[in-house]
Amino acid sequence: MDIRSTQLFLHLASSLNFAKTSEQMFVSPSTLTRVIQRLEQELNTELFIRDKRSVRLTPQGRRVQKFAYLWLDEWHQLQLDLAVSSAELVGEIKLFCTVTASYSHLPDILDKFRVLCPKADIKLTTGDASIAVEKVRSGEVDIALAAHPEHLPVNMIFHSITKLPIGFIAPTIPGKVVDLLALRPIPWPDIPIIQPERGPARSRFDRWLKDTGFVPHVVAKVDGHEAMVSMVALGTGIALAPDVVVQHSPVKDRVRPLKIEYNFADFDLGICLLSKRNQEPLLKAFCQVASR
Repeated sequence: MDIRSTQLFLHLASSLNFAKTSEQMFVSPSTLTRVIQRLEQELNTELFIRDKRSVRLTPQGRRVQKFAYLWLDEWHQLQLDLAVSSAELVGEIKLFCTVTASYSHLPDILDKFRVLCPKADIKLTTGDASIAVEKVRSGEVDIALAAHPEHLPVNMIFHSITKLPIGFIAPTIPGKVVDLLALRPIPWPDIPIIQPERGPARSRFDRWLKDTGFVPHVVAKVDGHEAMVSMVALGTGIALAPDVVVQHSPVKDRVRPLKIEYNFADFDLGICLLSKRNQEPLLKAFCQVASR
C-alpha cells in the first residue's frame, strides 16, 4: 500500500462512486479499478461490494479505511515535522476564503499552522466562494479555502478537508412564501426562489431544476451564500445554502431547513492552489495542516 493508492482508496471509500473519484483525483477509471484490485489482492480480502447501481464498503473495507486514515495522517505529520526541523519556514501566504469559512474552519487551521510555522505571515482576503478559483488562477492569492468547483482548472490542485451538506432554506416569518409552502402538494412553480448567481451552488441548483423539470419563479439572483441567507430571512423566497453558513448566520433564527425529496451533493471543502506551487515548503506545510 503506497501513498497514492491509499489516497485513492480513501477518496473512493468516502465518495462510493468510481466516476467521481476518478474525476476528482485525476486518474482514469481503469487505473482506479486496477489500484483497488491490487489493494484487494495485497490484503487478500474484498474491500468494496460493487453492483450496477451502487458501491459500498465491506466490513473489511471499513477496517482498512480506519487504518489508512491513521497511517496517512502519521505520514503527513512526519513529512511536516521533517520539513520544519530542516529549516524554519518564513514568508507570507496570501489566503482567500468566505466570511463564514473565516470563522467556521480557518481558526482551527491557523492555530495549528502558527505552532509549526510561527514566523510565517497570513494575509487574508474574504469574498464570495464562486470567485475563489479565479483568485488563485490569476495570482491574486496563493491559496484559497473553498468548495471544489464543478470544473477544476487543469493547472490547479485541490486538497480536500471536509464535506459540507447543502439544502434549501425557507423563511419563518409569516408571509406569501410561508403560506405557499404550507400547501399540499407544494406549488413549486409559484414558490419565489433566490437563485445563486454562479459557483458550486448554482451548478447544484441547475441540476435540481433539470431533474425536477419545472420552470422556477426566480425573484432574485445573488452572489454569496451569506447574502442569500439574509434574503431568505427577510421573507423574499427560498434559497439553496450550505448548512454551515446557516448555522453561523446572525439571522439563523429567522430561517429553517426546507425538507424536500431530493439529495443535493455535499460541498467538498478544501484548499486549492496552482499545481506548480504545490511543493513550495510554506504552502505545502499549510496544506498538510489543513488536510489533517
